Amino acid sequence: MPKILVVDDEASIVNLLSSYIKAEGYEIHTASDGPTALKAARAFKPDVIILDIMLPGLDGLEVLSRLRRESDVYVILLTARTEEMDKIVGLSVGADDYVTKPFSPRELMARLKAALRRLQSTPASGETGQRLAFKHVIIDSGARQVTAEGKSVELTAIEFDLLVALAENRGRVLSREQLLEKVWGYDFYGDTRVVDVHLGHIRQKLGLDVIATVRGVGYRFEDDVL
Repeated sequence: MPKILVVDDEASIVNLLSSYIKAEGYEIHTASDGPTALKAARAFKPDVIILDIMLPGLDGLEVLSRLRRESDVYVILLTARTEEMDKIVGLSVGADDYVTKPFSPRELMARLKAALRRLQSTPASGETGQRLAFKHVIIDSGARQVTAEGKSVELTAIEFDLLVALAENRGRVLSREQLLEKVWGYDFYGDTRVVDVHLGHIRQKLGLDVIATVRGVGYRFEDDVL
């Protein structure tokens, strides 16, 4: 049974999400402030955390930052519509996805179900998987390891899957919408910034110019095959 942690200090939102999550048969735990959220995440060990940014005690970004030091749990941020910088900072700190308030419960549940599907389909480390070998980058899908110029590169789960999606389509331009569907697993809802930010992280970590931006279209992986 999937375990979901909902963190928000607005009782109406917690109650609304609880009803939807319970209707799906998922196990749910809730928290209304930052310190309690951290304790709940450690004790409850959820598969997915739905985390509001504006929280008493510790804000959601600080909670996320502390969580990322010890866990790669899938995190969906809840952000205010006007706080664009919060979205960018949240993704930079380690959020996997975000939904803007006010939100549609059905949209959020679609994101949640997609997250659970990708978690269930992600192979465990060590399982047999495809090995993609290029001149500068080597990707071992089974071990979920990446090396760039012979050096190990630490990527988050989302970053790894995003790099694989591009590498498997080497030389082909993939739109942001296509990457959302391939990596996050849900239909396009109108905001592709999440793709851009995660790709920025990948480029920085690789330290290589192997992902090209095709302006107005999308992205293309350009490393040569060995």
